[in-house]
Amino acid sequence: MKNRIREFRTQRNMTQDALARAAGVRRETIVFLEQGKYNPSLELAHDVAVALGQTVDSLFLF
Repeated sequence: MKNRIREFRTQRNMTQDALARAAGVRRETIVFLEQGKYNPSLELAHDVAVALGQTVDSLFLF
């Protein structure tokens, strides 16, 4: 699944570690999400979206 996590994260000058802490996951999870190697649960997608100040629809391209 394609996503815009890296784009929004860099716009906010956040590190992967900072986003991971804000979303309550490990940094590796953010790495895999950004690389498209991991499809998140709805809860995780929501938590990442909230941490980035975005909606789930704006982050993930279905």
